[in-house]
Order: sequence, then structure tokens, then C-alpha cells
Amino acid sequence: MNFQDLLKVETPKTYIDIAFARAKKSADDVRAQTKGSRLIKSRRVEAEKITSINSALSKPLQKILESFPSLHRLDTFYLELIKLTLDYRELKRALGAVNWCKKAVNKISDQYLSKIRRATEFETINAMRREYYGRVSSIIKQIKENLEYLEKARKVMKGYPAIKTGMFTVCICGFPNVGKSTLLAKISTATPEIKEYAFTTKELNTGYVKEGYIKVQLIDTPGTLNRFEKMNTIEKMAYLAVLHCADAIIYVYDLTEPYPLTDQQKLYNRYGVYKRPMLVYLSKTDVLDRAIIERFHKHGMATSPSEVRKLVIELGRKHMKRERGVVHEK
Repeated sequence: MNFQDLLKVETPKTYIDIAFARAKKSADDVRAQTKGSRLIKSRRVEAEKITSINSALSKPLQKILESFPSLHRLDTFYLELIKLTLDYRELKRALGAVNWCKKAVNKISDQYLSKIRRATEFETINAMRREYYGRVSSIIKQIKENLEYLEKARKVMKGYPAIKTGMFTVCICGFPNVGKSTLLAKISTATPEIKEYAFTTKELNTGYVKEGYIKVQLIDTPGTLNRFEKMNTIEKMAYLAVLHCADAIIYVYDLTEPYPLTDQQKLYNRYGVYKRPMLVYLSKTDVLDRAIIERFHKHGMATSPSEVRKLVIELGRKHMKRERGVVHEK
């Protein structure tokens, strides 16, 4: 899912000013084209103002609702990510308020259109228009705090990783600076920023491996599985990605030991609790003695990016066969 297309949420004043300006322009056009008595012209002009204002307010409110994701349909990963980074109840309340406001504007606009079309006096029509302007402005202003929160939420959500939650996914895990981002760049379409010091991954980098009809999503996940409350936001995102998105895990070992091998082994064992297929990649083998590599052996171990890519494709192929088998059984 991609949150980059979320629409900017304006202030009530902005929406009202735009609506009233459009109403004036539309009314001027109708006034120039309408013939008949002063009363007939007034009815048509004021009715046009109400119609224009209703449209100018309802449409952007509807676009806000369509732009933001439907919370009850969100995948678990993104739902948990929203709860992690935002106030879920406040977000739900704000979207509900926008929906209420749109309906209230439509309802009051219909009411005043009907009144104006039935009015028999010029002064009554002008009074109804002023009353309508005041009431519709009041309705929009009532959701001021809700609009402010939605704009805050939009800015946060634009920073969410674009993860395809329905695709077969492999998470790349391990200690910082052991070569996870480098591996991702070598075997996939991703171009992550890579630097030669620890804790450089500031977001969940994603890439894709494709061969024929097989397509696998890869996620570079920073973090070392500290207790959840001790993780920073990006580490919590990584935890949620492994928990809710990973169909398999690539664990990266670095035998040059920027971190003690015993610690890397402990972290490997901790990822094992997720009960996902695990591949082992041995990074930086170009600077290691062959004897060290040969002494270190794990099932499914790869010592080159090309080997990792083959193993990932094979996992994707097996997943595809299982999926086809399930469909065939149904």
C-alpha cells in the first residue's frame, strides 16, 4: 500500500473561502444569463450560490474520505502501524466527523434550496441566503480540530513504507551494518542508501526479485529485537513487518564480528520463534579465510548474493505451488 497520494487537508477557513468565491462567480454567470422579474432572478441566483457552495464543500470532504484508507479493511500490518504512530481512535473519530459534516452540508443545502425556490418575497430570499451562509460556515468550523488531526495523520502516514501485504515476502534480518542493505541492493530492484557505519537504515527498504511468474518482495528490517517498549519507531516498524508480513526470513551473519558471533547466534535463535523458513547469508566472505567459512555451516546457508537470490526464488516457487494447490482443491 502506498500512502503518498493522501490529499492535503486544509483548514475550515480555506474550504469556506474557496466555496464562497466559487459561489460568487457562479452567481455572476447566472445573473448575466437570467431574464425575468427581480424575484425570479433572485431565486435563481441565490439557488445557484447554494448549489455551488454545497458542491465546493462536499467534494473535497468526500475526497478526504476516499484518500484515507478504510480502517476496517486495512491489513494487520498497517493497522498496527497506525496504532503505533497515531491515535487510532482519534483518526477514526476525525474521519467520522468529516463524513458527518459532508452529510450535514448536503442536508442543509437541500433544505435552503427548497425554501428559496418557494419564497415569494425578495427580502425573504436574501435573509435565507445569509442564514444559510452562517449555518454552513458553522458546520464546517465544528470539525476544525478533526481536520487538523487528519492533516497531522497525513504527514505521518506519508512516511509509511510501501509494502505489498498480499505478496510473498522475505524479511532480511540481522545486526546493524552486517550487510543487509547491500544484499538487498545486489539481489533486487531496491537502491537503499548504504553507509559504512552502524544504524544507517532509517526506513524499511523494499525491493523485488522476479523470475518468470515468480515475484518475491524483500524488506530490509533494522533492529535487534529488543523488548518492544525499548525499540525506536523504525525498529517497531521492522518488528511489525516480520510479525505480520514475513513468509520467510534471511538472517545475515558477519564473521568479521563487528558484533560477537555468540550475540549474532542468540539473535538468530530469537528470530526462530516466528516459525518462518529461515535462510542464512554469510556476508563479507571476500575478506574471510576459507577455513573460517567452512567451519561455519548452517542449513540453507548462502555465501554469495546470487545464491541467496536462487534460494529466494525457490521459496517463491514453492509458495506459488502451495497457493495453486489450495485453489485447485477449492
